[in-house]
Amino acid sequence: MFVKQSELTYAEYIDRERISSIKHDFVNSQIFAIAGSDANHNLIICNLVASIHQRLRGTNSRLFALDMKLTINLANNATYYPDVMVVGDRDDGNYVIRNPSLVVEVMSPYTVMLDRREKRFNYQKLESLQEYVLVSQAEINVEVYRRDQDGGWLVQCLDAGDSLHLRSIDLAIALSDIYEDVELN
Repeated sequence: MFVKQSELTYAEYIDRERISSIKHDFVNSQIFAIAGSDANHNLIICNLVASIHQRLRGTNSRLFALDMKLTINLANNATYYPDVMVVGDRDDGNYVIRNPSLVVEVMSPYTVMLDRREKRFNYQKLESLQEYVLVSQAEINVEVYRRDQDGGWLVQCLDAGDSLHLRSIDLAIALSDIYEDVELN
């Protein structure tokens, strides 16, 4: 038996999410539970946060990881929980981010298509976004989508031995540092 999922307004979603013990993405008036992460996912995020946090000290930029929502003001009111975000200017709230300059998603085998397609499409609609970074947790592989001078997007693929240069915050991180202590199969 199929049950139709009820549609929510954005305000209803935000109200429910404030008290929910489970995180949900919100797209096209629908909510979707977010799966938990494993050790590799968590280690990669911690390694990125450590490097980025050090770089942002003393600047006006703020770093967020895991539990902060990003809302894209589109007709579908898409809202996600990116793994890592950097906001250059003070944002408009303590609960939802709307203008990141950098978004990083750590891809699991289960989220790779969502991260590469839906999220990338929606994130790239943000005028403030300069870089969208996808980090594989299954292998040493990083994709960097960077806005060019004409507003288009270029992609750069990195692997073992390379460094990730985040132009939006002027930081280079060796992939070996991103994958430190990560046990790859």
